[in-house]
Amino acid sequence: MNTTANLTPSLLDQFGIAAAARGGSLRVASPVDGAELAQVRTHSAADAKAIIGNAQQAFLAWRAVPAPRRGELIRLLGDELRAEKQALGQLVSIETGKILSEGLGEVQEMIDICDFALGLSRQLYGLTIASERPGHRMMETWHPLGVVGVISAFNFPVAVWAWNFALAIVCGNAVVWKPSEKTPLSALACQAIFEKAAARFGGAPANLSQVVIGDHTVGEALVDDERVALVSATGSTRMGREVAPRVARRFGRSLLELGGNNAVIVAPTADLDLAVRGIAFAAAGTCGQRCTTTRRLIVHESVKEALVSRLKKAYAALPVGNPLESGVLVGPLIDGRSFEAMQSALRKAREDGGTVTGGERLLQDKFPSAYYVRPAIVEMPSQTAVVCAETFAPILYVLTYSDFADAIRLQNDVPQGLSSSIFSNDVRETELFLSAAGSDCGIANVNIGTSGAEIGGAFGGEKETGGGRESGSDAWRNYMRRATNTINYSRELPLAQGVRFDV
Repeated sequence: MNTTANLTPSLLDQFGIAAAARGGSLRVASPVDGAELAQVRTHSAADAKAIIGNAQQAFLAWRAVPAPRRGELIRLLGDELRAEKQALGQLVSIETGKILSEGLGEVQEMIDICDFALGLSRQLYGLTIASERPGHRMMETWHPLGVVGVISAFNFPVAVWAWNFALAIVCGNAVVWKPSEKTPLSALACQAIFEKAAARFGGAPANLSQVVIGDHTVGEALVDDERVALVSATGSTRMGREVAPRVARRFGRSLLELGGNNAVIVAPTADLDLAVRGIAFAAAGTCGQRCTTTRRLIVHESVKEALVSRLKKAYAALPVGNPLESGVLVGPLIDGRSFEAMQSALRKAREDGGTVTGGERLLQDKFPSAYYVRPAIVEMPSQTAVVCAETFAPILYVLTYSDFADAIRLQNDVPQGLSSSIFSNDVRETELFLSAAGSDCGIANVNIGTSGAEIGGAFGGEKETGGGRESGSDAWRNYMRRATNTINYSRELPLAQGVRFDV
C-alpha cells in the first residue's frame, strides 16, 4: 500500500509547490496514517501586513476592470480546476482524511462556484427607485469593496476559499487567504492553479490573490488591519467571538460561518428508507467533521425503535478505513485532539443517562498515529448540555418526541442555527417546519439530510453560527459597497419631503 508520504511528493511537484513545502517550521501530517507530508514555510505578522499592502495596490487596479472582464479570469480558473480536479481532490483527501469522492466533490464545488460567478459578473444589478421630486432619478450602484481576508477551516480546505474568492474577484476585490495550519498544502496548490489562470488571462495585477500561512498572529493581522475591508472567517464559535468584535472595533465588515448543531426531525409519516440513507451520510460522512453534520436526531416515538435499529445496522456496516481506498465511506478524525473531544463527549453523555453504541477507536494496529473511529449513536433521555454543544466528531444524539411542537422546540433549543431537516410526508408538518414558527436555522430541508448544500443557495446560519451568508443567491452583496445616487435632470431644485429653503 502506498503511504501518503509516498503519494504526496508527486502531487506537490505537479502543482509546483514542492519548494514551499520544504525547510519550514510548520509540520504537516496526514490524518490518514500520521505520516509527515511537508514542513511548510510560514509568514510572520509583519509579513502579513506587507502582503495586505500588496493586495491593496492590486485592488486599486482591479476595481477599474469591467466586471464581465473580471468574470473571464474566473472562467479560466474554472478551466484550470477542471484540468487539475483529480490531483487536487487527491491532495485534499490526503490532507484532511476525506474519502476520495468527497475530495473530488469539494473540487467540483469550486468549479461550480466559478461557473456561478462567471454568470454573476454580468448581473451585478442595482435598482432604479422612484423619486418623489419631479425631474429627478434615483438609483443604486454597487462598487468593489477592497481587500477581502479569508480565514478557512481544515474540513473544507479549498471549497470555502473558492466560495469567497470567486465572488470577491468578480466583484472587483483582492483576496488574502489564511488557510488552516492543518491544511496549507491544498491552499498552496490552489494559489498555483490560480496563477496559471492569471497567466492565461494576461493583465491581472500582481498580488490579486495571495496566501498567508502562519499561526494566530497572522490571523490577527488580517482581522486588525484597516485595509482589510471584509474578513470572511469560517471556524468555531469561539473563534468568531474573537474575530467579530475586533473587526467591528475598526468598523470593518465580518462574514462569519461558525458552529452547527444540526437536527433531523423524523415524523410518523416519514419514508424510513429515505431517512436512513439521508441521516447516515449527514451524520457519519466526513467522519462527522462538516459544519452541517447531523448531530441530533429528533424522532417520533411511534417510529423510534424501527428507525434506530435500522440506523445501528447501517452504522455497523459502514466501511471505516483508509479514505484513499475504494469502498471506504468513513475516513479518520483530523487528529488526536478531535478523538479526545469525542471521547469526552461520550463520557458526559453516559453520565447524563445516555446509551452509547459505537464510538470506539479502530485500526490502531494498522494506523497507530491516526484516529479512526466507529461513528456513534447515543440514545439520550433529554437534551442535556453535552447535546447542546457541538462536538466535531461522528456522534448522533437520539431524542424522542410525541407532539410536533415539542420537536420544533427541541430543534431550536440550542445556541447554534446552521442547518436542519425534516423527513415527513405530511404537508402541514413540512410547511410549518419551513415557516417563521418552524426551524430557526439558515438552512431548512425537507426529505433530505442536513449536509450537501448546493452553491446556488446562500449558505450560512443564525445565532451562534454567526449570521453570515456565502456562495449563491445574493451573497455577492457582502463583497461590494452600495451607493444610492440621485440625479437632477431638471432646472429646478425641489427638496424632498416638501421642505422649503429659498435663498
